[in-house]
Amino acid sequence: MTAKKNPDKLIKVGISTCLLGQKVRFDGGHKRDRYITDILGDFFRFIPVCPELEIGMGVPREAVRLEGTADLPRMVGTRSGKDWTLRMNRYTERRVRRRDLSDICGYILKKDSPSCGMERVRIYDSSGVPQRNAVGLFAAGLIKEHPLLPVEEEGRLNDLKLRENFIVRVFGYSRLRDLFKGRFTIGKLVKFHTAHKYLLLAHSPRHYKKLGQLVAAAKRYSEENLRLNYSTLFMEALKLKSTTSKNVNVLHHILGFLKEHLGPGEKKSILESIEDYGKNLVPLVVPLTLLRHYVTLYNVEYIQEQVYLNPHPKELMLRSHV
Repeated sequence: MTAKKNPDKLIKVGISTCLLGQKVRFDGGHKRDRYITDILGDFFRFIPVCPELEIGMGVPREAVRLEGTADLPRMVGTRSGKDWTLRMNRYTERRVRRRDLSDICGYILKKDSPSCGMERVRIYDSSGVPQRNAVGLFAAGLIKEHPLLPVEEEGRLNDLKLRENFIVRVFGYSRLRDLFKGRFTIGKLVKFHTAHKYLLLAHSPRHYKKLGQLVAAAKRYSEENLRLNYSTLFMEALKLKSTTSKNVNVLHHILGFLKEHLGPGEKKSILESIEDYGKNLVPLVVPLTLLRHYVTLYNVEYIQEQVYLNPHPKELMLRSHV
């Protein structure tokens, strides 16, 4: 466990309040997620939001559910049938634009919630038959207002691939926002893009190519359009999960920068570790640690500056699983 950091230095991430252990649920309970509070809490500064509480439903309260169709859902009380849709939608429109959510770099939502569920939320048709094809009212408004924002549900974070992908996106979005803060120059964009080469290749070679073309033609765009186009492609790329085969390709690229420095035995050892990783016998951290050692030893500056080597804090151990 890392030492607690200055909250002002942490990346801001929005979150459903109940996941932090606060008793705001309809039954007066909570849904504390210890991975979120005890692990991610060392790196993220959470901005808690409970839409149902904040529109005045109180604690405890009548449970609500979605009714109607996925493209036109209504939020109603399960016993009284009271319709909260208009109040929730008006609240959402204001809340997602408030200052405390304007500079967040990610959001963790409560799964299955009629207000906060990101996907497959239960919705009841006119016959009372449930379907799992809706989105919570607040979650839908959040995603619409912040289309590039990394958003995930706490339940999906139990999947190691989805967990890593979300955290990569959060840290990537934070770096992206920093890039466009203050005085922007094309030189800064080129440096940013160069440093993210192998991270982008590990997620989407196609997007990396498109981003490279955009950077090469940067002078043809206004600053606003350049920022929007680059940001959109960048976040689209990171949303695509990295794969073993794409990582193997990146590892071989990095090894190519060391070929003049390594002896036959050293090269053989690295190639074997990459092969073992490709066969899912060892985690990514094994060949990556070897490569990082030699990159540092021989001061290969271009690779040392690659975000791919450290896209997120090592304490999270996201690359330590097969």
